[in-house]
Amino acid sequence: MKDFFEIYRYTFKYKSRAILVIVFNLLFVVFNLLSLILFIPFLQLIFQTESLIQKLETPHWNGSFTGLFSYAKDSYNYFMNEMIQNDPKQALFFVCISVFLAFLLKNIFRYGAVWHQSELRMAVVRDIRAHLFHKALHLPLNFYTNERKGDLISRMNSDVGEIEVAVVSILELIYREPVALIINITTLIYLSPSLTLISFILLPISAFVISRIGKSLKKTAKQGQEQMGMLVSSIEEGLGGIRIIKAFNGVQQVFGAFQKINLTHQKLITKAFRKRDLSPLLNETLGAGVMLCLVWFGGSMILDNTNNGLTGEVFITFIIVFSQLLRPIQGIATNIASLNKAKASMDRINEILNADEIVKESNTPSRISNFNHSIRYENVSFKYQDEFVLKNISIEIEKGKTIALVGESGSGKSTFGDLLARFYDVNEGSLLIDDVNIKDCSINDLRNQIGIVSQESILFNATIRENIAFGMPNARIDEIIEAAKIANAHDFISNLDKGYDTNIGERGNKLSGGQKQRISIARAVLKNPSILLLDEATSALDTESERVVQEALENLMNNRTSIVIAHRMSTVKNADLIVVLSKGEIIEKGKHDDLIHNKGVYFKLCQMQNILAE
Repeated sequence: MKDFFEIYRYTFKYKSRAILVIVFNLLFVVFNLLSLILFIPFLQLIFQTESLIQKLETPHWNGSFTGLFSYAKDSYNYFMNEMIQNDPKQALFFVCISVFLAFLLKNIFRYGAVWHQSELRMAVVRDIRAHLFHKALHLPLNFYTNERKGDLISRMNSDVGEIEVAVVSILELIYREPVALIINITTLIYLSPSLTLISFILLPISAFVISRIGKSLKKTAKQGQEQMGMLVSSIEEGLGGIRIIKAFNGVQQVFGAFQKINLTHQKLITKAFRKRDLSPLLNETLGAGVMLCLVWFGGSMILDNTNNGLTGEVFITFIIVFSQLLRPIQGIATNIASLNKAKASMDRINEILNADEIVKESNTPSRISNFNHSIRYENVSFKYQDEFVLKNISIEIEKGKTIALVGESGSGKSTFGDLLARFYDVNEGSLLIDDVNIKDCSINDLRNQIGIVSQESILFNATIRENIAFGMPNARIDEIIEAAKIANAHDFISNLDKGYDTNIGERGNKLSGGQKQRISIARAVLKNPSILLLDEATSALDTESERVVQEALENLMNNRTSIVIAHRMSTVKNADLIVVLSKGEIIEKGKHDDLIHNKGVYFKLCQMQNILAE
């Protein structure tokens, strides 16, 4: 029920639009019934009952609200009675015109409801998808190590698509179908209470069928949506790794794995569709059975001349109206099925929306406009899950100095930098900038002081100009060009067909590795940060590209506080301080020459790479 209210809340965010949908739907229900009731005079003409021969008295309104409806009905009957007695063909023509107008208005109002609900449903989908994406951008990095990106994309697409259907279903379920039921049942009771009593057997049977199918449908729908996440992940991994897949002749292996996931998804979704579509079919079958019972009972009453006021035209009208009673019942069954599917999707969406962001802004954050003195790690320990990745780290980095972090893979080097950028918060100890704990700082201000160049060049499917100016949309072209020159990127950019307006494709795949890295460096240069995090910035490059990129990095590091993470000892020889990490702990620190003289772990690393002290 909570999920239904949540969908309802999203829908009524656009109150005026939702109200228009409701009003048009209600008018559709009224004119739908009216278009059928107006056939009664036509049936009277055909049956030529005794009531037509008798002169009806002129109706009078008693002034009450309830009497208004009786007065309207009696006035219409009086008018039609007079017309039928005077000129039956004219009466028939009037009935045809009246029914046509009723049908016309019914469809106009139905289209009015569709017109407004089409915008309403897409506005709700837009809001939920935007809410999801905004939340995804604020989730901590370790969320993406635990969750498949494909599953997240699936939630933003297929799960949100189920909510789109539910927006229409919930309005119809609450406001249209119950009103249609009430109006139709009231009309049936007015026409024949005894036949109406017989017809009520359909309602409890339908409710039982709906509840049984609905519970089963929700479970199957959730399994199908989860499988869809795996399917999207499989597609993303396959397309993202196409070079390796082809190189290792793994096409059949990858396709085989995809086929298994695809087949499982197909079976689950087929099962869900069958369950969803079964509910209205069963209700229609039950309705047909009840209608045949009504035909038998009603026909028997007329044939036996039972004194119950049931005439041929009233009986046929009853059957016509009862057939319309099945539509809202089937609508309720279909909408409940859709809402049960949407409930499974809402559960999956809420798993993201309610996920703990972990890294949270302080209620009264300190503002950082400049970095003035030093960065201090004081007894910092951090763990992703159970085991600590960094243990009791204490170190001070003075402004303008370069610190290099070296050690084996998994020793905590990248985590050291991630904590400074507050991608994660420390579990123990404190991390301070200019004696202010970064947990108390504005996250935006903190990250404005930091520029990052990582091993993998993260670029976007946009122009070179837009990639360099990412996060700085107001940057002038002359500033962008100057940044590119410092990053040794201007020459190759100028040789491209469209220069700085060249689109570099998805993830920058139209450029070489060295070119992509220089674009990343230019982006960091344009930001002009006080603190630099260089995470294996040259490790994936060939020798020539490394030389050019290393020169660009040196230009970038000039007069800045830099934390350099490296595997190649040759890139950190000139650092002001070299820190050796092993299993999350600092085991050595000092200048290059001093560490070589100590003949410890750093010395062995340099030996392995044939780097000797000068």
